[in-house]
Amino acid sequence: MPVVEENYDVVVVGAGHAGCEAALASARLGLETILFTVSMDSVAMMPCNPNVGGSSKGHLVRELDALGGEMGKNIDKTYIQSKMLNASKGPAVHSLRAQADKANYSRTMKHTLENTDHLVLRQAEVTELMVEDSVIKGVKTFSGATYYAKTVILCTGTYLKARCIYGDVVNHTGPNGLMAANHLSDSMKEAGIGIRRFKTGTPARLDKRTIDFSQMEEQKGDEHIVPFSFTNTEEDIKRDQVSCWLCYTNEIIRENINRSPLFSGVIEGTGPRYCPSIEDKVMKFPDKTRHQIFIEPEGEFTNEMYMGGMSSSLPEDVQYKMIRSMKGLENVRIVRNAYAIEYDCICAINLKHSLEFKDVDGLFGAGQLNGSSGYEEAAAQGLMAGINAARKVLGKEPVVLDRSQAYIGVLIDDLVTKETKEPYRMMTSRAEYRLLLRQDNADLRLTDIGHDIGLIDDERYEKFCQKRTMIEEETKRLNETMVGGNSKIQKFLRSMDTTELKTAVSLAELIRRPELSYEKIAPIDPERQLLPADVIEQIDISIKYEGYIKRQTEQVHQFKKLEKRMIPADLDYDDVSNLRKEARQKLKDIKPENIGQASRISGVSPADISVLLVYLKMKQYGGESEDK
Repeated sequence: MPVVEENYDVVVVGAGHAGCEAALASARLGLETILFTVSMDSVAMMPCNPNVGGSSKGHLVRELDALGGEMGKNIDKTYIQSKMLNASKGPAVHSLRAQADKANYSRTMKHTLENTDHLVLRQAEVTELMVEDSVIKGVKTFSGATYYAKTVILCTGTYLKARCIYGDVVNHTGPNGLMAANHLSDSMKEAGIGIRRFKTGTPARLDKRTIDFSQMEEQKGDEHIVPFSFTNTEEDIKRDQVSCWLCYTNEIIRENINRSPLFSGVIEGTGPRYCPSIEDKVMKFPDKTRHQIFIEPEGEFTNEMYMGGMSSSLPEDVQYKMIRSMKGLENVRIVRNAYAIEYDCICAINLKHSLEFKDVDGLFGAGQLNGSSGYEEAAAQGLMAGINAARKVLGKEPVVLDRSQAYIGVLIDDLVTKETKEPYRMMTSRAEYRLLLRQDNADLRLTDIGHDIGLIDDERYEKFCQKRTMIEEETKRLNETMVGGNSKIQKFLRSMDTTELKTAVSLAELIRRPELSYEKIAPIDPERQLLPADVIEQIDISIKYEGYIKRQTEQVHQFKKLEKRMIPADLDYDDVSNLRKEARQKLKDIKPENIGQASRISGVSPADISVLLVYLKMKQYGGESEDK
């Protein structure tokens, strides 16, 4: 019987946040791309929380945008509330978060995909990888159709052999009741890819009409809106915002903890440490008598409300008892039960930094398949996998961001270097150079790279260069403009309740004072020009934190030295004397590309690194010298 046969440059399996970014990147780079989804209703679906961004996740989205990705633009079009988190702290941990209209977010992203040249969107379940001599040749679908490809990107999310669980109820479906993908895991195993089980979960959804908001604390959005995409201004996206609401749990959960499948043995997969279920919170923090829960709208044109912080797999009757015991929810109706979801994924140490599988040429992995959690982590990986799959077809070197360049670099390096035992979540504390990797300067760090790749067009790049020039020229002027102890300046300083000047200083030195800023010194700086708010922000931060930034830049210089010391791919670690047994095994499993990566492997000590450095020097390996 005849079957469909088609040829593509890039096949992307899965149209979640990773798959969308991967497909858009490769198609925009001119590669013929097909994107598969088990359901058109699941394209860019947000099966859990109704927001984009958050602590450190906002950094990922802004970096993704600076490189030419789509998530930042899409949330700017579809947000219903925006907040800058940690605004009272230093700029390194400021993180943008926006509540999304879930249906509109998915619909808008699907529209973008459908109208992108070189991109085909196809509803079908991919069931088989075609691998010959450790090289990917394409995929087959459930119908038997064959799609030949030069590269394949797996972005399967939580669909592989998925099952949703609450109490004793087990449904063999993907998120939101959509069809699971039950065949691809077996094909991956046949290709030599190891599979493991992870777990995540989602809270109940409530009927807005049955909630008494008068007993809760209203949480409004920011008056000043910061866009995720550097292509937008506040005026471009400003709109009326909706409110979220804060309430608290009580002791009911602890009394019914024995009925949770997490503790009864029904759930086997490992869950996320930093996004735990409410049962986990109760057990791990026994001293806490209550936990914060945020009631968040799922969209403008629905009455479904999301219970942020209330992920659970408790039985249906316990969910009702638990939720209705909370103030404001005494008479609430549940629209969708909370549930846990188990799924197949891989150990990402089997990937290169390019996100290509080490043992299957041309096959890439991105998103929750790689053991991460979260929309933003998935999208960032999808973008990089899409870029590198396209570049492989074009015969170009992969683009790899290191830990000093981007949170995306930290994310991928952690995944492929550290054997994560649970779903990986990005956090600001994971980035050792976070003062340099702020969300506000993502464009300054990465737009050059995005333009070189081909995802940032010339018009956008020219505007970016103009912004960078304004920052550099104004910073230079402020450092060179001296002010002295004249009466006008002294009067100004007294009016600002700050100490007087004894000697002449530059305007920049004034800005470094904690009580002053670029805008506050305007009365004594008549030569300044009118500058955009984002330019002023960069000037303020670069001047005020100059000493700390210089110190961290020096740390990056030392880091780069280790990253430049390459390790031959065929190095025989059994030939390296005095390596500890654990270190030898870890190095053989992960096959680090350089000394820097080797030093971050769990189980490899500084002493092991010293032994390895001596061996490389003796064998005249190791790349560039330490002096460079």
